[in-house]
Formats: sequence, C-alpha cells, structure tokens
Amino acid sequence: MILVTGGLGFIGSHTVRSLLDAGEPCVLVQRRAAGLPDDLHGAVVEQADIKDLEALRDIGKRHEITGIVHLAFSMPWPAPAEQPVEASREALGSLFNVLQVAQEWGVTRVGVASTIGVYGGVAATGALSEDTPLPMQSLHVIPTFKKIGELLTDHLAGATGLDIVNYRIAAIWGPRGRAHDLFFAAPRLIHSAVHGTTPQFAQPRFAEDAIDLCYVKDCGRAIAALQLADRLNHRTYNVASGRSTSNAEVIAAIKKVIPDARVDLPAGEPTPPTYLDITRLRQDTGYEPAYDTERAVADYIDWLRAGNEL
Repeated sequence: MILVTGGLGFIGSHTVRSLLDAGEPCVLVQRRAAGLPDDLHGAVVEQADIKDLEALRDIGKRHEITGIVHLAFSMPWPAPAEQPVEASREALGSLFNVLQVAQEWGVTRVGVASTIGVYGGVAATGALSEDTPLPMQSLHVIPTFKKIGELLTDHLAGATGLDIVNYRIAAIWGPRGRAHDLFFAAPRLIHSAVHGTTPQFAQPRFAEDAIDLCYVKDCGRAIAALQLADRLNHRTYNVASGRSTSNAEVIAAIKKVIPDARVDLPAGEPTPPTYLDITRLRQDTGYEPAYDTERAVADYIDWLRAGNEL
C-alpha cells in the first residue's frame, strides 16, 4: 500500500488515481478531515498532521505501507510574518518525520515533490536537465525549501539506504487546480474563457510568455510510474511535458473550443524557450505525455463545463 501525503490535493488526487489504475492500493494522509471524491473510491483516508511523528507511526500500525509519495508541503507556506524560525523548523521537521517512518517501515521507495522553480536563475535556455548546475540563491520560499529538501534527501538516501526520489515538477494545470496561478497564465485563461470573462492578472502577461506546462493527469501518471518502477537509475527526475508552451498556443487551443473567448493577450518580447528535459523519466519508466495543448485545453474546459471548479 502506498501512503500519499497531500493525496486529496491537486497533484495528489491525480497521482492517487493513477496508482489505483495500476492496481496499487493507497492510503491518503490529510491534515484536515475531508471526504473522498467519487473518482478515488478504493483509497483510504487517514487524518493526520505530518508534523506529528506519532500520528504517522500510528498509520503504519493500521496499514502495511510499502512506499511513500510525499506531496504535502514541507515548507512554511504561506510564509508566516511571525515566528519564521519556528515555522521553518516545523516544515523541515515534517520532511524528517516522513523519512523517519519510511526507514522504520522499510518501504521500497519514497518520492518527494520538488519544483521547476529550483531552476530559477539558471542562465541556460532550451532543455534543462537534472544535471544542470543550480544557483544557491532563490527568489521565493518555495524553491528555497525545495532545494534544501533535495540536498537533505540526497544526504539521507546515502546515509540510510532509503530509495528516495525527488520530483522536479513543472508548471501543472488542469482539473482541481487553482483558477489563478502566481507564476503562469494558463489556468486563468481557461477559467475566463469558460465563464465568459476577460482574464485579470496581478502582473502583466504576454502572448509570447512560455513555460513547461504539464497537464495534471500526465503529472499524476508520471509520479505513479516513478513510484512503481522496478528500478530507477537516478535520485532526481523532471516531471514535465518536455516542451515549452506559450500563452499564444493555449489561447489558440481555447478558441478552437470557444471561438468567442475574450482571452487575447498583448504581444511582448519573445524569449528563448526553456523547458524540462524528461529523458530520464522516459528511459526509466517508459512515460510519454498523453495530453498535448489542444487535448489538455479541451479536457479542462469539459471538466469546468460539467460544473466543477476545484
């Protein structure tokens, strides 16, 4: 049975769906009480805070845990204005707790969520591989703690013998995602098109803006594949589409489904495309993205039109 922290969240729910489809039972750990969505029936929900080591240990007494996918935040987010030292201690402590029980239970593999944000500040363009040197500094708390987490898990994998894998997750969008993302425009464009509104952004967005956009269903399949692979050759994997997608491409796909959508963006300065190289992921799991931009847009629009939001 695979324990998934944050298993009812955006990426977590799609990962659980992929694990269940592969015949792998799952136990979902959530800090707050929550019902199980219809599409996740078959999974088990346990209410526990990963900051509480004994609560995690108790789950292992009720279920035979063979692997862990750690998607819940191990960072102080939202970043607190008060007691930042204590918040940071608790955040990193939650990661240590997950790895502690993994060692005690003798699990076969622990996957830990990282982010495309760790590449922030890299001067290179084009495909970014997992071997790309990363700058020490970060401009946001999320990549800061993800870099710390990667260093810690790499050390502890060697020290404990645990099979720990870091997922450098690209910009993810799709069903159950937020309507507005701080870092890219695609979700807001989709929601605005479906609701017949003009998208509003906190900062300027341009048609040429591009990023590695990975549809959440593909992301879930990729993480499940990394968890279930018999053997992995690396400790860090990019989880992404393996290509750069511009806002202009998203807008064109939207207008194929909703021709009168008011989602045009102004032209800006084209920048060299940057995206995550998924060669490792392909070679070690056989993963291939199933959703190109047009299929992803159509699927997301169908989901929203069915009355769903989050």
